[in-house]
Amino acid sequence: MRPPISSAEVMALHERLLQSPGWPDAPAPGPAHPPWDMVATNHRCNALLWREEDLARRTHVPDAQIVANKRAIDRFNQERNDAVEHMDAMLHDRLEAAMRGAARQHSETPGMMVDRLSILALKCRAMRHETTRRDADAAHRERCLGRLAVLRSQHLDLARCLDELLADCAAGRAWFRIYRQFKMYNEPATNAALRDT
Repeated sequence: MRPPISSAEVMALHERLLQSPGWPDAPAPGPAHPPWDMVATNHRCNALLWREEDLARRTHVPDAQIVANKRAIDRFNQERNDAVEHMDAMLHDRLEAAMRGAARQHSETPGMMVDRLSILALKCRAMRHETTRRDADAAHRERCLGRLAVLRSQHLDLARCLDELLADCAAGRAWFRIYRQFKMYNEPATNAALRDT
């Protein structure tokens, strides 16, 4: 059985989205079928989260702006995790017959690995920007070049690990469970602080 996705396809979609005009403020046109719709949604949420996290660290704006950033962080983080779960559910459905009876359980799911690939793509883009900043000194740019090399290596390592996991699942050598996050902080039913307001 052929694995349903590959790291090369995931990384190509991530990069294409990073280059899309207006993205991540507007979803870029892309594949609307599973799991690619969830790969794109997850990547967009990670990009929006990145921006909100940066904004939330400002010290020169009114507290109300930071509160708005925190609310956006909670919303995007929920959407990001939902996308990972949907990705895993679809991949699990496609691989379930092959994984049945496999002895080795993998603790990290393919969706979690795709999420980490997305974050590494964002880190590489941000670090690449740092290597070309005209307002930074040469030492800063050089240090960032070294960091970019490490990030690229980590990106490739994770991509290889994702392909190995999917191949092992497709061949019946490994299996994974869908891990439900059950995020409690956004729901009044499970967050006493929200019920008490």
